[in-house]
Amino acid sequence: MRTYGQYCPIARGAEIFAERWTPLIIRNLHLGCGNFSEILEGAPGLSRTLLSQRLKQLERVGLVESAFKSDGRGHRYELTSAGHDLFTVCQSLGEWGARWLEIAPEHLDPFVALWSMCNALRQDRLPDRRVVIRFDFTGRPRRERYWLLIELGDTEICKTNPGFEEDLYITAEAEAFVKWHAGQLTWAQATGEGRIQLDGPPSLIRAFPTWNARSTFAHIRPVSRTSTSSAA
Repeated sequence: MRTYGQYCPIARGAEIFAERWTPLIIRNLHLGCGNFSEILEGAPGLSRTLLSQRLKQLERVGLVESAFKSDGRGHRYELTSAGHDLFTVCQSLGEWGARWLEIAPEHLDPFVALWSMCNALRQDRLPDRRVVIRFDFTGRPRRERYWLLIELGDTEICKTNPGFEEDLYITAEAEAFVKWHAGQLTWAQATGEGRIQLDGPPSLIRAFPTWNARSTFAHIRPVSRTSTSSAA
């Protein structure tokens, strides 16, 4: 690990926190991702090799602890008290980013928004039967298709057809879906403008938006660059 060579707590903390992918790994562990594949799924672009290195590093510094799974296959990971404390830094960083940084085209990966949504679904509002929702995302270099499988309160995002009958079809512009989950676009705006379209039983069409607990930072109102420039 490279160091700043300073006693300053900011410098020492940054040596760990500012490593690429570390804040996202901490975030995923805080959200309940307990095994290697779950952590990896929530960080598209992170390689298995680098994740393995980061987890070992975080264990060495006392932020993460691991134990063998009950079946002996792989490990379960969780944050230590120090790791949970570090998540408050992630929270502050997220609040700052939501307030001051715009969502740019390179941030519009709908899979990330769908993954985030699945980790915050309103369990009390989910149907008590199996439901399969197909998502077709447009507005990207290539059309992307995913399936959301909901069964007995458990959810899974599938990149291939899970093999069950599809109950609801959603076609959405990636930008509209991401900004809806981020709190920057209302459901009425997105559907009224035809940017998110649903096809299926009316009961599911009405229920779907109520399952989404939105992003943790959806309540934060972004500061537009125009307003800050005018104030200056």
